[in-house]
Amino acid sequence: MTRTPVVGAASRRDLEDRLDEIVRACAAIERHVATDDATELVLDAVRMRLVEIGAVVATLPADLTAVEPEIPWARLAGVGDRLTGRRRQVTESVLLWTARVDVPRLCAAVERLRARGAGAGGAGAPEEPPAPAD
Repeated sequence: MTRTPVVGAASRRDLEDRLDEIVRACAAIERHVATDDATELVLDAVRMRLVEIGAVVATLPADLTAVEPEIPWARLAGVGDRLTGRRRQVTESVLLWTARVDVPRLCAAVERLRARGAGAGGAGAPEEPPAPAD
């Protein structure tokens, strides 16, 4: 029987998918704010992609996020609550700063994780637990 490698409770494939999801959301945000036309629709799209990023980041294993300590992973994991909860009064300037400055930094960090092989078992990827003894 072939055993699927795991990282924590997640398969490596699942982890790759999560990292890809973050990169796709970052790319969408970067496209949304590429112009100076910060319409309500653009701001709503950015807000929703940040919520999506927060939800995915919350599922990443700590040993993986520890590889990129300059990224505030715990804060990112709670961004959805800040954007959708009672404190959803995030100003346009803060939202645009996040989209134009913080999102590219996050995307670069996730790309570095992917380049190190995180999720694919390469160098820099979290170690697999040992296979159970038969």
